[in-house]
Amino acid sequence: MKTYFDCIPCLVRQALELARFVSEEEGLQEKVLREALRLVGEMDLRQSPPEMAQKIHRLLRFLTGVNDPYAEVKTKFNILALQLYPELKKKIADRDDPLAAAVRLAIAGNIIDFGVGFAVEQSDVTRTIKDALAASLDEAAIADFKQTVRQARKILYIGDNAGEIVFDKLLIEQLPHQKITFVVKGGPVINDATMEDAIETGMNELVEVIENGSDAPGTILEDCSDNFRRLFADADLIIAKGQGNYETLSDIEKNIFFLVKVKCPVIARDLGCKVGEMILRKSKVHNDIVDLVEEAK
Repeated sequence: MKTYFDCIPCLVRQALELARFVSEEEGLQEKVLREALRLVGEMDLRQSPPEMAQKIHRLLRFLTGVNDPYAEVKTKFNILALQLYPELKKKIADRDDPLAAAVRLAIAGNIIDFGVGFAVEQSDVTRTIKDALAASLDEAAIADFKQTVRQARKILYIGDNAGEIVFDKLLIEQLPHQKITFVVKGGPVINDATMEDAIETGMNELVEVIENGSDAPGTILEDCSDNFRRLFADADLIIAKGQGNYETLSDIEKNIFFLVKVKCPVIARDLGCKVGEMILRKSKVHNDIVDLVEEAK
């Protein structure tokens, strides 16, 4: 997905919010903001928003000298999610369709996203969980997801944020574990999950966990490690969480299911939905290719 004009203020806001989060020194905040504006002024709008966000966050880490500004926040939400985990697991078990319930909760966990602002609180998470279990979700998409999972030989599950990773565990527990490899970032960016978060939440005890070799807030394939790209190519099903992964993978010719809590008008417009909706959507690129093959038969 390309970068739209409406993405630019969001990128600048991220830079300023993070500078204020890390330091109260106005001189440093001004320097960060000016350098971020310079980078945005030079950006190629044909690239996806996470490609520019990666540059801005690298700049922020360099100027502030803080390698992982969100470390404390990530641990806070890992702990919160783990506290909620037993109750959520029971809610799934009590449902007529546990897998569908787990999909809903996995999407609900995507609310823990500090890329769209620092205002996420515990009350937001608990309210989103309650709404998720009652909200409508595309039943045809769920049925397609179930069938695709059954048919898949190798599944690559690309995670998004710390805290949210516990909600991913709830879904993975409803899926064939032996088929799944879970993916975290290769380095800290915003509150995205890294290997430390996978270990802290016990994800590594459930399935194999790998790093993608990149510190972008999405999945920029050319920036990822050879090992990740090989696994990506070999997988016959990709499960991709969050807006950053949608922005970077929605144009890729691959069998991808996107699980997203839509928090941005640009993403909502691209998906044809409203801000706040929960989305389970198969890659349109893949569907278009399948349709062409079927027409050729």
